[in-house]
Amino acid sequence: MIKTLTHSMRQYKKEAILTMVLSVLEVVMEILIPLCMSDLIDYGITGGNMNMVWKYGIAILLLAGLELCIAKTAAYKAAYAATGFAANLREDMYRNVQTFAFSNIDRFSAASIVTRLTTDVTNVQTAFQMMIRIAVRGPVMLIVCVCICFSINKQISLIFLVVIPILAAILILIVTKVNPIFARVFRTYDTLNNTVQENVRGIRVVKSFNQEEGQTSKFKKISQEIYEGYCRGEKLIALNAPSMQVCMYVCTILIAWIGARSIVASGNNPAVGLTTGNLTALLTYSIQILMSLMILSMVFAMITIAKSSAERIAELLEEKTDIANPQNPVMEVADGSIVFDHVSFSYGGSTESSDPEHRKVLDDINLRIESGQTIGIIGGTGSSKSSLVQLIPRLYDVSEGSLSLGGVDVRKYDLTVLRDSVSMVLQKNELFSGTIKDNLRWGNEQATDEEMRTACQQAQADEFIQQMPDGYDTWIEQGGTNVSGGQKQRLCIARALLKNPKVLILDDSTSAVDTKTDALIQKAFAEELPQTTKIIIAQRISSVQNADQIIVMDAGKISAVGTHDELLKSSQIYREVYESQQKGGDSND
Repeated sequence: MIKTLTHSMRQYKKEAILTMVLSVLEVVMEILIPLCMSDLIDYGITGGNMNMVWKYGIAILLLAGLELCIAKTAAYKAAYAATGFAANLREDMYRNVQTFAFSNIDRFSAASIVTRLTTDVTNVQTAFQMMIRIAVRGPVMLIVCVCICFSINKQISLIFLVVIPILAAILILIVTKVNPIFARVFRTYDTLNNTVQENVRGIRVVKSFNQEEGQTSKFKKISQEIYEGYCRGEKLIALNAPSMQVCMYVCTILIAWIGARSIVASGNNPAVGLTTGNLTALLTYSIQILMSLMILSMVFAMITIAKSSAERIAELLEEKTDIANPQNPVMEVADGSIVFDHVSFSYGGSTESSDPEHRKVLDDINLRIESGQTIGIIGGTGSSKSSLVQLIPRLYDVSEGSLSLGGVDVRKYDLTVLRDSVSMVLQKNELFSGTIKDNLRWGNEQATDEEMRTACQQAQADEFIQQMPDGYDTWIEQGGTNVSGGQKQRLCIARALLKNPKVLILDDSTSAVDTKTDALIQKAFAEELPQTTKIIIAQRISSVQNADQIIVMDAGKISAVGTHDELLKSSQIYREVYESQQKGGDSND
C-alpha cells in the first residue's frame, strides 16, 4: 500500500524531504534555547554578569528568530508537498478509472469512487502533511531532549524512562481500538454518497411519488451512523490528551521537587550539583518531551483515521483493467462483418462457477453477420440482448469461444481502433453539460458544422435543434435534463453516426421516439449507411421487421434467426410478441 501511494509523490519528493530536514533544524534551534537560558541564569543573572546576560540574551533572540524562519518555511513546504501529493493521487485514481473495463467498474460503485477521490484523499493529505513535519519533529525532539536531560542529571531523568512506556502503551491501546471504527465509518460514507447521488439523479421520481420524507429519513439514518461512528472513535482518541497531561504534570512536580532538594543540597553550585539554570532547563525539556509525545499521539490518531482511507485509495490504484491492448495490435478494421463462434459469457469471467453472480448470461452463441447488413434483435427482459452486443467493442470480453470483426478476433485489435470502428448507442446513454455541438463532437472532435448537421438529419434531430433559440449552440444540462427522452436518444444517435463506424449498434435507442420518427431513422440508415453493419435492439417489432436478419434471444441463447416473414412461421416467441403488439397497438403511436 505504501509503495503504491508513494508512487504518486513524484515531483513533490524533494519538497517532502526538504520539509523533514527543515523540521530537524527547527528542533535543533528549539533545543538550544533552554541550554542558553540555563547558562544565562547560572552565569549571567545569578553571577551578576551583565555581559553574559547580553551574550546569552542575544543568542536566544537569534535562535528564536532563526527557528521562526525555519518553521515558516517548513510549514509552507509541508503544505505544498501534501497538496501536490493529494492532487497526484486524485489524478492517478481518475486516470486509472478511465482505463477500467465494464467488469472493473462493476466492482466499484460510483459513490465509492467519489468518496475515494474526495474524503479519502483529504484524510491521506492531512496525515501526510503531519507525517513529514510533525512526525519528524516529535521523535527527534523526544530523543534529543531525553539525552540532554540525562547529561544534566541522570537521577531526575529516570522519571522519563518510567513515564514514556506508560504513555506508549496507552497510545497503542487507543489506536488498536479506534482503527476498526473508522474503517466502518468510511464504508458507510460510500452508502451515504450513493444515497445522495441516487436521490439527486432521480429527484423527479422522488417528487412525483411524494417520497421526500422517506428519502430524508433514509439519508438521516445513514448520516446518524457516520455521526455515531465518529463519536465513538473521537471519544477514544480524546483519552489521549488527559493521559498526556496527567503524566506531564506528574513529571513536572517530581522534577521540581527532586531538583529543588538537589539545589538546596548543593548550594546552587554548578561544580557540586544541580543549579537553578539546570532545573529550569530540565523543566523546559520535560515539557518538550511530553509535548512531543502528545504530538506523536495526534499523528498516530490521524494516521489511524487515514489508514482506512489509504487502503481504499490503494485498492483503486492497484485495480488493473480486465481488458488491455494486446502486444502488436491490429490497427485497422477491414469491414463490419461479425462472427460469433461458440461464444459464452459470464460477468464473473468464469462460466464454470456455481456463484449466481458468475452464471452464464450468454451460452454457446453461433452467429454470422455480413458487412453492411441490418440486424434486428428481439427478446424479453433479461434475455441478454445488451450483453451480446457489448462484446463487440470489448466493453466486456468473451468468457469462452471467439468473436471476430472484419475477419480478426476483437482481442487482437488496438482498443482505440476497435472502439472507433464500432459506434454504440447504449441503453442508458448520457448527454453531458455543454452545448449540443460539444456533445456531438464526442463522436468526432474535428467534425464540421455541416457534418454535424448531416448526422443530425439522419438521426431526425436537426428539426427540433433548429427550433431551439440557440440552435446547435443550445446548452445541454448535465444528463440532458432539459431535453425530452426522444430528443436525447436522437442526439446520442447523431453523436454515434459522426464516428463514421464500420458497425453501428443501437441498444433500444429509439424506444422514446414515435413509430413515424423511428421509421424515418431506419430509412436514413438504409439509404445513407449502406456499408455500415447496423445492429438494432428493440422492443417493437416495427423497429426491426425490415432487417436483413432478426435474432430472437431467450435466456441467453439464440432461439431463432430469420426474416420477419420467416420468424412469423417458425418462432413462437416472435409470433406471440408480434400478435400482442398488433392487438394492443404500438404504445408510441
